[in-house]
Amino acid sequence: MAENIQDTFIHQAKAIGVKVTKEQAAAFQTYMELLLEWNGKINLTAITEPKEIVEKHFLDSLTLLRACQIKPGAKVIDVGTGAGFPGIPLKIMRPDIQLTLLDSLQKRLNFLAEVCKALGIESQRIHKRAEEAGLDKKIRESFDLATARAVAPLPVLCEYCLPLVKMKGYFVAMKGPSAQEELDASAQALNLLGGDEVHLVPIEDFGAGERNLIVVRKKSFTPKGYPRHGGTITKHPL
Repeated sequence: MAENIQDTFIHQAKAIGVKVTKEQAAAFQTYMELLLEWNGKINLTAITEPKEIVEKHFLDSLTLLRACQIKPGAKVIDVGTGAGFPGIPLKIMRPDIQLTLLDSLQKRLNFLAEVCKALGIESQRIHKRAEEAGLDKKIRESFDLATARAVAPLPVLCEYCLPLVKMKGYFVAMKGPSAQEELDASAQALNLLGGDEVHLVPIEDFGAGERNLIVVRKKSFTPKGYPRHGGTITKHPL
């Protein structure tokens, strides 16, 4: 049985301005236990100490609630979700959102299905690469919010995420100390792919190191032809 983190988590979340109920804290406890159990089977995270999981995964994910207003019932896609961050924490805190978890590895999606079942939450799980999803007419430009954490540099991430965002929706990139430099390098990508009204939101240090959120509002449709092929996106970022 993993260490009980519930009381500590409630206290630490309050310190960053997020109220967590006892029921929600219990859900995060279950999530952590499943994460540690499955991590022995597949590589989900290098962070295995309960204190660090709370700070570097759970609290970090919840900073998104501080960065932007997520409207009731919003369609949210977590691109390259991995072990479910920030998508699952957002769903625990905001059960009203319609959550889609996108990942290129089926094993990770199997883990996330188990988490959702254990927590009694609903999610759509899509097994695709991000650039494939952006070209899929069923989901292209259909989300109120696309978010990604620890996936790729911002110019690349823009091409992965903005094609999925509907008009006047938001793309939020969760970044560390290099956020401003990445933002400076992304002007062309943001303009070409339809991004506008960019805000850099610094997050106070709560044990996860320097964290910044880049919030982008979508002002125009993403042109046809984007996203490009995955290899092209990474070798020749916009």
